[in-house]
Amino acid sequence: MTKPAAKDLMTSLDLEALSRLSDRVDLPALLQAAGNMSDGQLKQLERMLSGAGDSAHDDLPTPNADFLGQFGSLTPEQRDVAAQVRGFMQREVAPIMNDHWSRDTFPQELIPRLRELNLLRRIWNEDGTRKPDATLMEGLITFEACKVDVSTAVFFGVHAGLATASIALGGSAEQKAEWLPRLLDMTAIGAFGLTEPEGGSQVSQGMRTTCKRDGDHWVLRGQKKWIGNSTFSDMTVIWARDVDDQEVRGFIVRAGTPGYAVEKIEGKISLRMVENGLITLSDCRVPDRDRLQNTGGWRTTADVLRLTRAGVAWQGVGCAAGAYELALAYAQQRKQFGKAIGEFQMVQRDLVLMLANVTGMLATCLRLSDMADAGDMRDEHAALAKVFTAARCRETVALARETFGGNGILLEYGVAKQFADAEAIYSYEGTNEINSLVVGRAITGFSAFV
Repeated sequence: MTKPAAKDLMTSLDLEALSRLSDRVDLPALLQAAGNMSDGQLKQLERMLSGAGDSAHDDLPTPNADFLGQFGSLTPEQRDVAAQVRGFMQREVAPIMNDHWSRDTFPQELIPRLRELNLLRRIWNEDGTRKPDATLMEGLITFEACKVDVSTAVFFGVHAGLATASIALGGSAEQKAEWLPRLLDMTAIGAFGLTEPEGGSQVSQGMRTTCKRDGDHWVLRGQKKWIGNSTFSDMTVIWARDVDDQEVRGFIVRAGTPGYAVEKIEGKISLRMVENGLITLSDCRVPDRDRLQNTGGWRTTADVLRLTRAGVAWQGVGCAAGAYELALAYAQQRKQFGKAIGEFQMVQRDLVLMLANVTGMLATCLRLSDMADAGDMRDEHAALAKVFTAARCRETVALARETFGGNGILLEYGVAKQFADAEAIYSYEGTNEINSLVVGRAITGFSAFV
């Protein structure tokens, strides 16, 4: 042991730490071994025995997924909405989400508190048209929600996006007047019934749910699966194929309608707070006044999906950003071998890869939102964003979970929930395979769909 190194070690010893260490190791043997240690090994031993390590980390950087300051161009109103959602998620959702996630239930008591934020009117006008920055605003809401809990964002997206958009794009003036104020106020909760037990990606060509005109009513038969919010919604938009002309039509099915039954889907490993339902329509009679009067067949359904697919891309960014910030905070505090794990090269490499993924995803979604709000977004643009963010989210949350080691599978640390929820993002609103084919068709000119 060189004299300077030995002197530095002796002056930095924490006697309490040394006393605790003596219970676990042979101190005389340790000190004898120290005589043969290099300066680098002595510095590591110093960190183990010194009490200075904790205070040295007091001024570490605060985790921030927006490393390049891409949110710097937001307007004051956009910043205000993001801050409101951030506060709501931390104050109202974070304390209860693990309990509800474990019990596979949605905390409906959040709805009145969420209503107070008046978020839907930051996206929609009273007449069903959208605000000039609606896609970006919806993206910011989704991003902030998903950083804490993806399920809350999905609940909001189904209601504010899919259900509300169906009325706004396909409803008559009378239907808009009846439903839009209630949907915007969240005094009525909506759901959207498209996916079926035998068809998700191919439902546009193989929809098995049927409708048939019978006087001033329509008779609906079939099933819809994975329908979020449907276990407690006040209305569900059901899409069905007319047996007479094969046209796709939309219907407003009110809760309690005879022949309409919902069974909650149990046993999910993702989005456990979202109450997905299996809807069975057994000769369900819906009056013609509740048929969406202004739908243009599947084209209207596709318009609704295109409108909301950008929001699902934002879900991937928010989920990944939340996981990255959790992992970084953990790496700054968790100690192994006498120092924070964030001091290890491999951990830093993983954190940088996570941050690079989030940075690219964020840039993609900001651009996509600008295109959507300008009316320039096409199907392939939304599909590319979904493909990219879902895949990079999956990679990022896996690295984040890995950063936590064994603690990464415990719900209390947060990252396990993000890890599980990423799997749903990867699969819904068009699987990555289907969305890849949409983009592939656009860039090659050849359709690879079969």
